[in-house]
Amino acid sequence: METLEQKQAINGGEFLVKETEAQDIFIPEEFSEEQRMMAEATQDFIEKEISPNVERMDSMEEGFMPSLLDKAGELGLLGVAIPEQYGGLGMDFNTSMLIADVIGSAGSFSTAYGAHTGIGTLPILYYGNENQKEKYLPLLASGEWKACYCLTEPDAGSDANSGKTKAVLSEDGSHYKITGQKMWISNAGFADLFIVFARIEDDKNLTAFIVEKSFNGITMNEEEKKLGIKGSSTRQVFFNDTEVPVENMLSERGNGFKIAVNILNIGRIKLGAGVIGGCKQVISDSIRYSNERKQFGQSISNFGAIKAKIANMATKTFATEAACYRAGQNIDERIESLIADGMPENEAKLKGVEQFAIECAIMKVHGSEVLDYCVDEGVQVYGGMGFSADAPMERAYRDARISRIYEGTNEINRMLLVGMTIKRAMKGELNLMGPAMAVAKELTSVPDFGTKSFDGPFAKEKELLKNLKKSVLMVAGKAAQDFGMKLDHEQEILMSIADMMIEIYAAESTILRAEKLIGIWGEEAARQQINMAKLYLYEAVEKINTSGKEAIISFAKGDEQKVMLMGLKRFTKMDLFNVKDLRREIADHLIEKNEYAF
Repeated sequence: METLEQKQAINGGEFLVKETEAQDIFIPEEFSEEQRMMAEATQDFIEKEISPNVERMDSMEEGFMPSLLDKAGELGLLGVAIPEQYGGLGMDFNTSMLIADVIGSAGSFSTAYGAHTGIGTLPILYYGNENQKEKYLPLLASGEWKACYCLTEPDAGSDANSGKTKAVLSEDGSHYKITGQKMWISNAGFADLFIVFARIEDDKNLTAFIVEKSFNGITMNEEEKKLGIKGSSTRQVFFNDTEVPVENMLSERGNGFKIAVNILNIGRIKLGAGVIGGCKQVISDSIRYSNERKQFGQSISNFGAIKAKIANMATKTFATEAACYRAGQNIDERIESLIADGMPENEAKLKGVEQFAIECAIMKVHGSEVLDYCVDEGVQVYGGMGFSADAPMERAYRDARISRIYEGTNEINRMLLVGMTIKRAMKGELNLMGPAMAVAKELTSVPDFGTKSFDGPFAKEKELLKNLKKSVLMVAGKAAQDFGMKLDHEQEILMSIADMMIEIYAAESTILRAEKLIGIWGEEAARQQINMAKLYLYEAVEKINTSGKEAIISFAKGDEQKVMLMGLKRFTKMDLFNVKDLRREIADHLIEKNEYAF
């Protein structure tokens, strides 16, 4: 009971000021047998239906992608998050993350799947009335109908609420006529249902509508020619006096922007999970190729430069996975708590995700950039073959690039996560002010290097993490004090603070995952996980130091700057160890296994 209450007390963003115990987080090694079977069935589907047919998919063979979604529907993969009463499986949030994780290795299909099950379906699940849910959700869960999401316009990208698409009520009040242009719409070419955002009269915020393909006045441009995810349908959609019954308004008038924001929160963390499968596939391909490729009379996997790449790719992926499922479980626990307090299930699910919107943004940025790192290094391991379309890296490299753009660009997400943190602090929802003031006081006091706050296998690392959190509080607190409401305009500083927060969350999650595995398996069996946790923390410290320094010298002056830089040096001080040997040990383990084996 005490553990449950402690978990329920965790709020989004509190990782900056609260210590988390290893036993209180969820790690992917704890998935149940049922969840593992679902993941295996999903992997079997990819290996049977997608991997042998990537050319058919990427050439956009007529009807091929919809047929894959049909088969996924038959397996229940389209209804993982949909309640059983509407034809779905009714699984929890982390299970839906797990399926997204596995499907992440499926290239263009992962985009079509994510658009359908996420932004195409969830607005109805979370905001639809009972009639709308009963009518549409079974069709979407089975795959009989495919869905897409129409928000972006030529002049409304990151500033989504500035869309110009209009919805005009008919004289008899029976329907709205929607007119406007949407672009970059995934699944548009074969969608049966469109979630469309339009403005009624001069409303401040958009309104959302459920639009069926059969409604009149819908036309499209040809398929977009894209850098990557070539097999996914991406088209411009035009609505010309498209008649939409008034009962197809989703939620309330003017609630569209709120719907968009909350659905994007879900999409962000799902994307963070959705890159993991791709990372693992790229790493496994790189390891196998390096074992097979001979140069100078031996496999290139014997060379230290290749081992360093393999170790770094694996470590970053392990960290993304640790952080994603930690956040996913926090969301699940908050949802359960809200339902137990009497909140309706759909509202509880939205509130649960909204509470951890900071972590959702963190995982979107971290995951997408780890994927980019892995595919880039994968190309390098393959050398000349990496540049050839006959090898798997060329497609992986192109497909990965979109991840840093959709669900909000990484730049937007960086600024959002810092902005949300500061706003919550100012509202009293997140206790940052007290700890930030304590850090400011500590800067001018004599440091006490003898005090130890932690014990156990990662005592030193946790002490370091505690200090790294102080570095963020120092920089963010002083920046907020100096700039006030104008901090929003200091985007470079916001992004530096965001990078510090992202690295702290990922590093802490990785340490906690390794610590929990020690408790389950023992220290020797968890040796490589311990190595990766230490390696990730080492690199995180370097990034935090650099980002903190850039932020400080951007606004602090004179003695104040000197004091803050001395504080940063103190907070990022760590014991050094042989990083080369650590990387080699991690890489040797994977090279022997001939795949990503964690």
